[in-house]
Amino acid sequence: MRHINIPIFIPHEGCPNDCVFCNQRTISGTHAFDISSVPAQIDEKLATLPEGEKHVELAYFGGSFTGLNKADMRFLLAVVRRLLDEGRIDAARVSTRPDYISPDIADELKEAGVTTVELGVQSMSDRVLAACRRGHTAADTVRAFEILRCAGLNVVGQMMVGLPGSTREDEINTARSICDLGACAARIYPLVVLCNTELEKMSARGDFTPLPLCEAVSRAADALEVFVGRGVEVIRIGLCASEDLFSEDGIAAGEYSPATGELVMGEVFLRRICAAVDAAGTGTHGKTLLVTVPPGAISKAAGHKGANRKELAARYGFSRVKFEEDARFAGYDCDVKIIL
Repeated sequence: MRHINIPIFIPHEGCPNDCVFCNQRTISGTHAFDISSVPAQIDEKLATLPEGEKHVELAYFGGSFTGLNKADMRFLLAVVRRLLDEGRIDAARVSTRPDYISPDIADELKEAGVTTVELGVQSMSDRVLAACRRGHTAADTVRAFEILRCAGLNVVGQMMVGLPGSTREDEINTARSICDLGACAARIYPLVVLCNTELEKMSARGDFTPLPLCEAVSRAADALEVFVGRGVEVIRIGLCASEDLFSEDGIAAGEYSPATGELVMGEVFLRRICAAVDAAGTGTHGKTLLVTVPPGAISKAAGHKGANRKELAARYGFSRVKFEEDARFAGYDCDVKIIL
């Protein structure tokens, strides 16, 4: 069955906090928010959906949903309830901060028909959270997960890579914690320094240096491997490439690639392929490498623009690197054969 997501962005509404990295208007590509226009926006998007069997999910993204004033939050939840009752959508999700969750709010979300809450965890290091002026602690995240799961809601954990003061170990621990807390899925966002943020000022002063793209990819791959190993689906890696990201008021510093997700997934495949080649313990120079991967995974395994294919040939001296699919494989599973 085809899954269709209908995103409605609520830029910076409901969130009085100014984290050093945040500019929701640039991230979402949305500059003005008129709550009264939301039903019409949804109707317009529903009217364009293709025919056939599908699972339609409404998603309120952007600013912290549960931090909205109660009247606005209940207006938007009433829209969810009506659309569910009319059979026009099948599910709904919202995104919010860990410190904006309480038992009463969780019950209200559940009663309105919300099925999933995406929590902006970002880091499970209190040191990193403080450096980012996040305004909450790791304990708030633990409590939010417990409340939401007790209410019968699915929880998605969103984390960031390369935050001020964050280390590779911090990020691996954050991914592990998100798994331990019972997340049904995760998102990984390598940090992008946006214009009109405190992080832009910190970068200009020399107080912060963003990660080179290659290191951001490597560290995001570490987090991805944690989630893969624990069976937690990663539903997004990297910011969506909105037009605003590439405007004069978009990215202020550092490297960004719209192919970040592909680069990270390719890195995980490369690590696994290399481990298998090394374990084979046989000569490689001038030979052909045949890599078997799951259905639909050849482009990821071969790497962005064939980078993994080239790296394998250069590192081991293979004359050819070939890929094939096998339905018995799943996720990031792979097998290698070294042949003449």
